[in-house]
Amino acid sequence: MAHAHDHAPQSPHAPGSPGTDFAGEEFWDSRYRESDRIWSGDANVVLARETAPLAPGRALDLGCGEGGDAVWLARQGWYVTGTDISGVALERAAAHAAEAGVADRTAWERHDLAESFPAGEYDLVSACFLHTFGEFPRDRILRRAAAAVAPGGILLVVGHAGWASWQEDRPEVDFPTPDDVLAQLELEAGAWEVLLAEEHVRAQNQPDGRPGTRTDNAVKVRRLAP
Repeated sequence: MAHAHDHAPQSPHAPGSPGTDFAGEEFWDSRYRESDRIWSGDANVVLARETAPLAPGRALDLGCGEGGDAVWLARQGWYVTGTDISGVALERAAAHAAEAGVADRTAWERHDLAESFPAGEYDLVSACFLHTFGEFPRDRILRRAAAAVAPGGILLVVGHAGWASWQEDRPEVDFPTPDDVLAQLELEAGAWEVLLAEEHVRAQNQPDGRPGTRTDNAVKVRRLAP
């Protein structure tokens, strides 16, 4: 499943290249094998900022890639389940957690989120940069993510709002706005509190190292306790 940890630049996920068929686990395993490390290993800035004030509990990182966000959360005291479609990525994530001394606070599950989803309820569910080419039921996955949030817990959705400053727009990829994300979640009225729904511009270097920018968006909602 597409993943996108725009860590250094990670995306996953910046969506893949035009003309590339999205081929599930095989595609993403091949993508990760192109390099010893695809992403920076650091946590997404928005995730770190928005979760730092929270009391640690159980967290679910959807599309965890090589584990940068999950390891950061574990270092803050969370017990984290990271999931990705790529077994290669999950092996690297587990190694990262072991090197960071948080293997006992992390668990890794392989899921194609279009087909299966981790069980249980979580105090934090994070879905960062879940973008890809091809058919991908992102709205349905985000609704399952919301359903996995425990009472009083948080859902954080971070995504790209468009192409980077040096890229040409391509209409085959849809970048939902914060309002689009809220509509896709179909949150029950009176059961959720919207804490954040905004776009933000950040610096991101171009592939040749020259400076550039990218606009992302973030939606943070809390399930109200009964």
